[in-house]
Amino acid sequence: MKRYAARSFFLISLSLLAVGARAQTPASRVAETASRAARHTPPMVSSGQRLFGAIPISTQSGEARKFIELAWDKYENSMFDDALVNARHATEKDPQSALSQALLSFVARRGIPNSVALAKAKSLLPRTTTDEQLLVRWMTSIQERDLLPAIMNMNDLLKRYPKDKHVLYLTAEWLYLQQDYDRARTMMQAALQIDRNFPAVLNRLGYVYAETGEPANAVASLERYAEVEPGSPNPEDSLGRVLRTTGDDRGSLEHFGAALQIDPTYFASQVGLGDTLTLMGDFSSARKEYDRASQIAENSRDELYAEFQKALVYFWEGNAAEGRHELAALSERAAIKKEPNMQFAIALGRAMLAANSPDEVEQLGTLAVFLERPLAGMSESDRGIARATVLRERVRVAALSGLADLASSTISKLEDLAASSRDLVIENAYESARGFALFLQRDYLDAADELAADSHSPLVLRQLAITQEKLEKPDAAQSTRTRLQYQRGATVEWFLVTHPETDTSR
Repeated sequence: MKRYAARSFFLISLSLLAVGARAQTPASRVAETASRAARHTPPMVSSGQRLFGAIPISTQSGEARKFIELAWDKYENSMFDDALVNARHATEKDPQSALSQALLSFVARRGIPNSVALAKAKSLLPRTTTDEQLLVRWMTSIQERDLLPAIMNMNDLLKRYPKDKHVLYLTAEWLYLQQDYDRARTMMQAALQIDRNFPAVLNRLGYVYAETGEPANAVASLERYAEVEPGSPNPEDSLGRVLRTTGDDRGSLEHFGAALQIDPTYFASQVGLGDTLTLMGDFSSARKEYDRASQIAENSRDELYAEFQKALVYFWEGNAAEGRHELAALSERAAIKKEPNMQFAIALGRAMLAANSPDEVEQLGTLAVFLERPLAGMSESDRGIARATVLRERVRVAALSGLADLASSTISKLEDLAASSRDLVIENAYESARGFALFLQRDYLDAADELAADSHSPLVLRQLAITQEKLEKPDAAQSTRTRLQYQRGATVEWFLVTHPETDTSR
């Protein structure tokens, strides 16, 4: 077993939520010392205003504080466009507020990164209060893929505000996005002890349960979310997504439809209808829903995403040649629009759906080069994860095609990326890539251990089940296949899992 060193940096202090103190580990003392050293700038005296009545902030503008809180609330409830609007209003009310600028850049990272707001937030740090500095440094470090200071600042913020539901949720959401579901659940459950009707936690906890193969708990949490937020489309959208993973496609369509009744322009649910109909085999209706999604899209990224999902329908209906033709044309449109996130997604889809493994390897190599340098419109965090995804797929294809040298050299690149990023999603990709290579070497025991690190990828889970069967562990393999089922979606990976004859690596 080779568990990578990056895990030692992931020190979110769950012990803060327990009764009584535990002795510090040497690693946590190092982290705490480094955190103290990093905060060398004398902060300004608080203006008397407090974020959500708790964290002292430096802005003199009451309107700026209100817009910050509105933006935060919208962000927690996955209403990212509204969060962006309110964060921008906060910066207009007080352009010298580091927290306003940090929040604007933090929310924008979910769409088009705002490097100007990020730089301004960092430059305004000397104007902030001590606790505000912790929050701003955390937000900016996350965006710059500098995870060690991010973790240290969040640890310190949790020590200062162990009972603040907003701080707990922000930490839990990040842990969820880092695929650390056990710690995310602990944080969310702690937040629910403070406010059992906290909508953001009820929503995200539903996804945690879904990711860990607990569909009944997932649905229960999301139904509770819908009860406390009856006028929001997001609870209905979340239920539509989770029910689809359980195979309840009719229920999925009903909840997506309910979300659109509340907000006819709710893009996620409009695409959701197309995705569920695709899985049901109703391809004509799916295309119509994707067309509607393209029409209500408010930016190039969303428009291209709807078109990408529509192009994939050709593969689902068995017309791979036309699908490849459409993806090639769509790739050109994404390049013209200079939308790097969808350029990546479309190019990865094209590669994985290539006619043969040599074509896929070649396309993945070209995509890896595209991602080697920073890209305008793509955050550094997203670029790192995109690079790791491409490299892992290249290892998978090489290993399962018997190309040991290519697999080995690509793993080395992925190892370097994991070491420089300290990102758990990237590390998981590195470990699962090693799992594919170890499987090629018939080292099934270690292969299973490494593959188990990445439970978010359907292709990795399928390979884990195959490996467990090689080890004559049928119960473990069945458990993995059950977990795999809850990854069901209209994605390229799910298509390859359910249509193994189209997988060029097999």
